[in-house]
Amino acid sequence: MPPADTLPKKTAQPAPHGAGATDPATPEQSAIRPVSREVPRHPLEADKVRELALAVIRNEAQAVARLAERIDDSFIAACRHMLDCEGRIVVIGMGKSGHIGSKIAATLASTGSPAFFVHPGEASHGDLGMITPKDVVLAVSNSGETEEILTILPLIKRLGVPLIALTGNPNSTLARAATVHIDVSVTQEACPLGLAPTSSTTAALAMGDALAVSLLESRGFTAEDFARSHPGGRLGRRLLLLIGDLMHTGDRIPRVPETALLREALVEMTKKGLGMTAVVDAEDRLIGIFTDGDLRRALDHGVDVHKTGIGTVMTRNCKTVTPDTLAAEALRVMETHKINALLVLGDGKRLVGALNMHDLLRAGVV
Repeated sequence: MPPADTLPKKTAQPAPHGAGATDPATPEQSAIRPVSREVPRHPLEADKVRELALAVIRNEAQAVARLAERIDDSFIAACRHMLDCEGRIVVIGMGKSGHIGSKIAATLASTGSPAFFVHPGEASHGDLGMITPKDVVLAVSNSGETEEILTILPLIKRLGVPLIALTGNPNSTLARAATVHIDVSVTQEACPLGLAPTSSTTAALAMGDALAVSLLESRGFTAEDFARSHPGGRLGRRLLLLIGDLMHTGDRIPRVPETALLREALVEMTKKGLGMTAVVDAEDRLIGIFTDGDLRRALDHGVDVHKTGIGTVMTRNCKTVTPDTLAAEALRVMETHKINALLVLGDGKRLVGALNMHDLLRAGVV
């Protein structure tokens, strides 16, 4: 028998296709084969979760509470610059601070201080042209060393616009370069790793709200002004709709003459469906109102609906509104006096309209 090293070597044969067979992978295929990464999962412990959540809430609440001592001369100066701004308040911020800055800009704009957000990364690629010499820049950066903001800082300074900085580091580059610096530092983040922006972003957001509301009050901004920037929502409907937009007019107004009998008034109330009828004189001037409540009181006294005149059971000196009354104000009148309908008067106390609570409900005012 020949030695083993002289025997012919067997060539490896590919495994036949079938059960248990695999195709050899090419190097390229091996390179793109997905790597399985199993994230370790721990059973949810309700007590532990509750403890962590409460710690976050307490931490952020304390961070916001500590801002009270920073409503100082710097805060007043920042408000003065923004109040005197003839252009727009341009808010900039990167990352999580950018999200906070975007919200601050939206709050400012909706409360009477024209503002918009500019991404600092995009600003260095052309968007800096959005900033004009009449503007004020509000920069949000926890570290005060955000590279994208520092890149455009010389250009902002060259424009000569006031720069207000909200940072967590009074000694940072941004803080030192700012016209006004407001300290929004926190002792620690609510994140147990101390990494995710949590308490710091909450503090910056709260300070932004403080600025916006202070400016709102200083501008004499009203609820009606607020509604004008929110015309599409329920708030806009509550604050912008006028009675003239909702009231029933013409033949749809329930009315009877002062000579009518109670029976005639009931027929008119049933026909118009507003739960009341106006009582008017020959010139259509209002004398009184007769409501469902008046009817119940009349029946309790055993009046004859076929013989009783409407003038003896109606309510005089009733609550009225004008067509230019805000629907929200009409709702307040109804709720205050516990009534469900109102008559609308024009010039000379002439009856021009009527509405009830259902009209306000349909309009989304209630």
